[in-house]
Amino acid sequence: MFGKLKAGDKGKIIDISHVGRLVQRRLLDLGFTEGSEICVKCVMPFGGPIIIESSGQCIGIRLHEADRIELERL
Repeated sequence: MFGKLKAGDKGKIIDISHVGRLVQRRLLDLGFTEGSEICVKCVMPFGGPIIIESSGQCIGIRLHEADRIELERL
């Protein structure tokens, strides 16, 4: 789903259980929980990382990991 979002798009995290354990732990530690609203800040070209923001916290994750996060577009 993240692959279809552009910078400035918003969404609500539905499920992060399909993400790798380390990335999942990192997301949870920074407050990116299920039900959180996120905003895409930047999408790097050529399949590079994606920067997302939630509650003032920004995180950069690989696009293939982000695609495993299920979210609802707002």
